[in-house]
Amino acid sequence: MANSAQAKKRARQNLKQRQHNASLRSMVRTYLKKVVNAIEAGEHATAAAAYKAAVPVIDRMADKGIIHKNKAARHKSRLNKHIKALSQKAAG
Repeated sequence: MANSAQAKKRARQNLKQRQHNASLRSMVRTYLKKVVNAIEAGEHATAAAAYKAAVPVIDRMADKGIIHKNKAARHKSRLNKHIKALSQKAAG
């Protein structure tokens, strides 16, 4: 445990920040799940709408450092690929 007052305060701040970051990471996962569930259900319009809502959230969390920028890009790329496949499947 921290001994100095400065270290005790820093420990309190770290705990609060870690809880806040965990909340934001959870929010990103929720948005991703909405897109994935719509894709699995085969609903192109719902998936596209969910993706459109998720992209700004994913980008914002990457900018804040909650998730890595490459991870954000990977999620967006993979989801978009699945949504495009859904549209081609519905058209064809």
